[in-house]
Order: sequence, then structure tokens, then C-alpha cells
Amino acid sequence: MNILDRVPLRRNLRGYPRQKVFNDFGASLVLTTLLIPAGMAYAQAAGLPAVTGLYATVTALVVYSLVGPSRILVFGPDSSLAALIAAAVLPLAGGSADRAVMLAAILALLSGGMCLAAGLARFGFLADLLSAPIRQGYINGIAVAITIRQLAPLFGMQSESGTALAMLVATLRRVFDGQVNLWATTIGAVALATILFVRRVAPKVPITLLVLVAPALLGYFVDLGAHGVSLIGRLPRGLPMVHWDLVGWSDVSALTVAAAGVAFVAFADTSALSRTVALRRRETVDPNQELRALGLVNLACGVTGGFAVSSSASRTPVAEAAGSRSQLTGLFAAAAVALALGVGPGLMRNIPTAALAAVVIAAASGMADIRPLLHWAQTRRSEFWLSVGTFGAIIVLGMVEGIAIAIGVAILDFMRRAWRPHTTELVRVDGIDGYHEADRHPEGQRVPGLLLYRFDGPLFFANANYFQNDVLARLGPDIGQVTVTAEPITDLDVTAAEMIESLLTELHRRGVVLTFAGLKGRVQDQVRAFGLVDRVGADCFTPTVGEAVRAYVHANGVDWQDREDRTDTDRQG
Repeated sequence: MNILDRVPLRRNLRGYPRQKVFNDFGASLVLTTLLIPAGMAYAQAAGLPAVTGLYATVTALVVYSLVGPSRILVFGPDSSLAALIAAAVLPLAGGSADRAVMLAAILALLSGGMCLAAGLARFGFLADLLSAPIRQGYINGIAVAITIRQLAPLFGMQSESGTALAMLVATLRRVFDGQVNLWATTIGAVALATILFVRRVAPKVPITLLVLVAPALLGYFVDLGAHGVSLIGRLPRGLPMVHWDLVGWSDVSALTVAAAGVAFVAFADTSALSRTVALRRRETVDPNQELRALGLVNLACGVTGGFAVSSSASRTPVAEAAGSRSQLTGLFAAAAVALALGVGPGLMRNIPTAALAAVVIAAASGMADIRPLLHWAQTRRSEFWLSVGTFGAIIVLGMVEGIAIAIGVAILDFMRRAWRPHTTELVRVDGIDGYHEADRHPEGQRVPGLLLYRFDGPLFFANANYFQNDVLARLGPDIGQVTVTAEPITDLDVTAAEMIESLLTELHRRGVVLTFAGLKGRVQDQVRAFGLVDRVGADCFTPTVGEAVRAYVHANGVDWQDREDRTDTDRQG
């Protein structure tokens, strides 16, 4: 196989219609207007020179375009990582900007190496912790958080920092204090209304680009700066200068723990966004490949003097809304940013940041979706509250903290259900083949002297005592045998095996026989390995519930007549 066939970009572009290349090119122009100010802003937020954000942007776009599994995900500097980078790098930099750049590059190398190693070890399964309610709550949360973050520039004010809730409170306070710039607000409001209107009536019109070009042209006739309107301004010139001699091995060891945190945050952020975008576009993404791509991107950023990056929750929907259909958009945008760095630092100087804020808000509005929440509220209330809790945590605490808390709650909820799985007694129901849940069929008939007990979950250390106590609590004075209908049991650990021996001893003391029906092959192997076959008795294991009932009736001379149709007798419901 040609090695180029392994490159995701080549596979994604195989059979790609040429006319869609123009869509990607147009989307790249819109995306570039966001990439440049965002890259510069996040670099400054990380305590680094603004131009390093553009280096990281170009490198991330090129490398992810080549190795990333998603057709549309946009990589680059991100707000969720900026604070972590600043906290790790600035105390070690000693006030030197050049040393801060090199320390940030080392941090990117370390976190990238960790992500790559985790991807090669196939740790992408950790993305499975991001359930559908968490993903929806996350995407709704960041949509609202992005909108709140853009309110200040939309009103012509400087952006605030902190959580979404803190930014909203601060922005509203400044609005009520009369700090709104009417020129900027008018430009932003008109741009936002135009985008939303045209998107509804003529979705194929490249309105996003037009609402940026129009106020930029206005700037040639009206001195917007004189009216207090914030503009993107001229770009810095220059190429990355790498001075590895400014850092040493002691810096590497000092940054290792911080690198692990950066790697975790970048993976959690990327996984949530990647899966959400893939589901919306009816695509599939390999989380291990996504993890490896994240590692390679950050390694490349470190080598070129950039800093750690991840997927962008604000720029990805902008690219999608502007017509992006493949990673060609990222390559075109990288070329445009590089070109702007080299020859055109003043190309976008007249674009108002208020118009840019309107583009981001319009894109964020297309991300949020409350319809799944309404469905979960009616069908699965716990999932509804999990999604709402994720949303609330992101707004109140921040994106990283919010998703971390949501994952923790999801794990606890899973453990809660595993600790106390559903249990039931099975009975025969007239007119229905098989044996069914007694709590659903109170009219059902119990086999005299026999308790058919079903445990719907794996048997392990956390629920072993619950299993034993539940069985004993269901015993009546007339019960002479307990048959565990074990088909739903998928696992058995050492603690559960010890519990079964204890239960067997107690049942024998009461004169009750213990048998098992329908054990899965894997669980049967575990039962043999623990020596339970000899302890319970080989004749106490039957392949089906029906056979267990027939053996009991025959051995005890019980007056019981099953349905004549034996083919469906073993079904459980």
C-alpha cells in the first residue's frame, strides 16, 4: 500500500467534487478573519508574544489537515488552554519573553508526546465517558459561553476574562453604566441580524464574508477609530525564532505535571467537539486516531516555536457555517495566515471587532440544540439533569471544569446503577411463553417451592452483598430451591465468588438448594476457575431456565404443568 493512502486527507478527498473546492476556499477566507485575531489574543492570554499565536495557528492547521480524522474540525490556540499555559510558563520565565516562548514550546512537546503515546496505546476509549447528554450539555454550554464572551466586543467594549457567568455579570454592569459604543453596537447588530436573516432565506449566499468586508470598506470612508470602534489592526511581521539554549532539562521536569493537565484538557475538549460534529454530520471518528492527531499537532507546534493547541469550539462552527466541507479549508486558511504574516500585515486592519463578534455569535447560535433535552426530560430524567448540569457547570465554573465535573457525575451515576442493578422474581403468565417479571405481572404463577431470581448486571465487589441480601430477603418458608437466572450476569470477580460460597452455606443451613441457569460461556469459565462448580454441584448448572424448572419439578414431584410448546419456554421477559 502506498504510504500516502494512509494520510487521512488523501482518503477524505478521494472522489471529492472539484466544485466544492471553491466552497472550502471561500470558507477559508472567512475563517482567516477569525484565526488571526483569535491566535493573537490567545497567545497574549497565555503570556506570550502575539505573533506566536499565528505560528501555532498555521502549524496546527497544516498538520491536522494532513493527519486529522475529522473533515471539518479546526485546530488552533484555545482559551481553555491559555490559562494553563500561562500558569505553567510565566513563573519559570523570569520576565523573559524569549524564555517564555521556549518554555511554552517545551510544554507543547511534552503534552503532544503524551497524547501521541496515549493514542498509540489506544486510550481513546476514554472518550466513551463523554455520553450523549454530556456532549449535548457541553455543546450548549460552550455555545452560550462563546456568545457571552462576544457580547463585550459586540457593544464596543474590551473583552472580559473569567467564567461565562462572571463575564456576563461584568458586561451587563458596564452596559448599565453607559460604556456601550453606539457605532460598534450598530455595526455588530446589523451584521448579526443580516447573517441570521440571510442564513434563513438564502443559506448558500456567503453572507459571513460579506458582513466582514462591508464594514472594512466603510473604514476607508469613515474613520471608525475616531469614533471609538475597535479594529483588528495591522498584523505583526516575522518568522518564528527558536532559541532552545534558553531552556534546560530542569525546565522539562518542572513542566511535566502541567503538560499532563494540558494533554487531558486538550483531549477532553477535542473529543467532545469531534464527536458532536461527527454526529451532526453523520460521520464517524476514531478516538484513537483523534488522540494521535492531537499529539502530532502539538509536537509540530512545539518544534516550530508555538504552544499547545486543541480543537476550536468557536472557529469550527464558523468554518462549517461558511461552507467548509473538507480539511482543504484548513490548508487554504493556513496559507492565508502565512501570507498575511509575510506580505500583507495591513490587509484586515479596518475590520471592526464588533463585526467579528457578530460572526462568532451567529455561528454559536447554530451549535445549540434543546430538542434532545426536551426528549430526555420525558424519557430519561437522569440524563436530562446530567445534560443540564453539564451546561450549568460550564457556564458557572468554566469549560474545562464543567466537562470534568460532568464526567465525574456520569461515572458516579454508572456506578450507582451497577451497585444496585434491577432484580426481580420470574413467574409464568398464562398465554405467554417463557417466564416474566413478577412486578410487571402480579397475576403470574410461581412454581411451588421455587424462587426464579434474576440479577440484571455484573456481579462484582460493589454489589456482591446486595445480591446475597436480596436473595435471602426474598426467601419464604415454602422455598426449597433458588435458581439464579444468570443470563444477564456478564462478569464475576473474586469478591462475588466468595459471596456465592457464603450464600451457599447459608442456604444449605436453611435447607435450600442453589442452582444457576443460563450462565454465559465467559462467566462459566470464571465459575470453573473459582472452583464453584465443585462447591455448588455440576448438576446444579443448566443451560436454560426451562430446563432448570423441569429438573426441579421432576426431582421434587411438584404438581406443575408447563405449556406444551417447549421451543419458547425459556424466554424471559
